[in-house]
Amino acid sequence: MEKTMITIQAMVEADTAKAWKCYTLPEHITKWNFASDDWHCPAAFNDMNVGGTYRVRMEAKDGSFGFDLEATYDSIEPGKSFSYTMADGRPVHLVMHSKGNATEVTITFEAENQNPVELQRDGWQAILNNYKKYTESV
Repeated sequence: MEKTMITIQAMVEADTAKAWKCYTLPEHITKWNFASDDWHCPAAFNDMNVGGTYRVRMEAKDGSFGFDLEATYDSIEPGKSFSYTMADGRPVHLVMHSKGNATEVTITFEAENQNPVELQRDGWQAILNNYKKYTESV
């Protein structure tokens, strides 16, 4: 079965150092890592070393649903890129490119086979858009 890769992007009005910090530090991750305002990210853990664990909890604010996302880092180029493999075996790759005072963030991930590709793309893009909004506001 052929794997479907999805790519999303955002141009963040922040230098790469700030963009990286807001994307990787748990105290920032909990402020943006959700797709809509009726969700939140009450917990985040990030051991940003090759072989280290990335773990976040995402929940509906009304308590009706929640899930944990866990991954293990495969490669890290601090301030520029990282790759990790989610617990279900799907790879994710993030790249940050400096564009003057802005940073282009590109994420490519393997789609899962339980939800439509468009739903997955839209959900991940909404989270990336929240990250952009948060990073530009702090």
